[in-house]
Amino acid sequence: MSRRVPYAPGPFPPRRPEQFPARPAARPGPGGLGDLTPQLVATDVWTEAMVEAAGIPIVDVPFVTVGSGIGSFVTVDYLRICGVPLEQIAVLGPQDVPWHSYEYLTRVSQIPRGERLRSDSASTPDNIWGFPSYAVREAWADKTIKPLWNVLVEPIFANYYTPKAGQAFESMEKECQRIGYLKCLHRGQVRMIRRRAGGGYFTILTPPQGSSPTKRVAFRSRWVHVAIGYPGIKLLPDLQAFRETYRDASKVVNAYESHEHVYQSLQRKPGTVLIRGAGIVASRVLQRLIDDRDALGLQTQIVHLFRTYYDKPHGPHIFMRRKGKDGWAYQGFNYPKSVWGGQLKARMRKLEGHDRAEAYKQMGGTNTPIRDDWQEQLARGRREGWYRAAVGKAESLVPGPGGQGVVTTVRVDPHAPIRQEHRPDGTFELYADYVIDCTGLEADVREHRLLRDLLDHTGAGINPVGRMDVERDFELKGTRNGDGKLYASGSATLGGYFPGVDTFLGLQIAALEIVDDLARQGFCKRLTPWRSTAQWWRWMNNKGVD
Repeated sequence: MSRRVPYAPGPFPPRRPEQFPARPAARPGPGGLGDLTPQLVATDVWTEAMVEAAGIPIVDVPFVTVGSGIGSFVTVDYLRICGVPLEQIAVLGPQDVPWHSYEYLTRVSQIPRGERLRSDSASTPDNIWGFPSYAVREAWADKTIKPLWNVLVEPIFANYYTPKAGQAFESMEKECQRIGYLKCLHRGQVRMIRRRAGGGYFTILTPPQGSSPTKRVAFRSRWVHVAIGYPGIKLLPDLQAFRETYRDASKVVNAYESHEHVYQSLQRKPGTVLIRGAGIVASRVLQRLIDDRDALGLQTQIVHLFRTYYDKPHGPHIFMRRKGKDGWAYQGFNYPKSVWGGQLKARMRKLEGHDRAEAYKQMGGTNTPIRDDWQEQLARGRREGWYRAAVGKAESLVPGPGGQGVVTTVRVDPHAPIRQEHRPDGTFELYADYVIDCTGLEADVREHRLLRDLLDHTGAGINPVGRMDVERDFELKGTRNGDGKLYASGSATLGGYFPGVDTFLGLQIAALEIVDDLARQGFCKRLTPWRSTAQWWRWMNNKGVD
């Protein structure tokens, strides 16, 4: 068992922000007492004197995790199970509960609590052991063996089992209470992270207005973990141009932003919707449109624009083949299951540079799981003529005649397996009352203020696919400072040695790698078989960690 190393970077005992009064500033900066100064913003390595001169109070805590989402939650869960006291952990971020942002995205993309996520039975953020799994818990709660049978015969005789969104959120809430997660939470926005002279880091939090005597609070720590999720909503250039040119954000929407007004409008009068994208979100939006059509007797027409149309299995060779039909590429999960613990995971850990980027390219591409219910709906729509597919690249959007609706100009794909009428210049037009873009979330890490700041001021770099570059233990390359380490996990690290980072199980695997590395440095106890078994028993009985 490793000896825990005490952490004392400065003369101040560990205190929470609300216990730390604002100090008089020696030289108030132009932003006012307790705010960032131009000197701090421009400097890569800070001293205590610089922070104190700005009037910013300093809070000492060994480990800081930034984001306050599911990535922060699972990391704290591992640390607590490995014996780290609450007072040695600080969670910084805007979310009041870890699943807040994720639930918002699932809800607006038409996966409310009663619908099923794209996650397997053993990917349980509330339970690091994966047992009892979601299927076992659902079977027990509903007094049925159907979920167990589903897991037993998948994927040959049944589609993959996936849990309901509400089950995941409710189980995380229970674990939050068990480990005392909310006692570590300090709400606010993290403005920047800077290296500290002598080792470790300063993390600058902007608390909610009125909750702190100063505008900023500096957390001084030896270790920092960044898990901020996606940088933001991705709006394709032609969609963004339409919004900016015509000042209309109601007709062209992203599936990851609130767009309930589209469904409400279609309930009031018949209309046509253009769907762009072919992933899980596109399938869920289509299902919502068709459910409303069936339940309310609507006359909604749906046009589905595919950028690439698949009508048969495809892939580089027989051992890397993905099913395809009716335009869709089918796959149970975001990546082949072996990336989470099989041969593909082992292979990816050995690849560097171009070879790793090429492997990601082979595994990548938009895909969605096979779900019998919405496949039946689309087949019916094709037969009855109210659902039709188009293939090509959208080039521009303009308002329809009289300002009604949107006209999309599409450049035809000459290789598409379906015949499409087009003009001599190779384009055709699609009219719709609304356009719903389901192409995904923003991937450019520089779109996020904190990630951009890390790249500009801490030595962090970009990996072969354009995200944050991390080591095999999820340390951000180039950011080590003395005995301090800066880690990152989640979607911002896609392209590293572990592909499945943006999943429940991927966040858990990343947390395990980080906590194992922290144990090697003496911060926490190792998760030995004996400790793991004992802590699992406490989890089963809903007792706190020890």
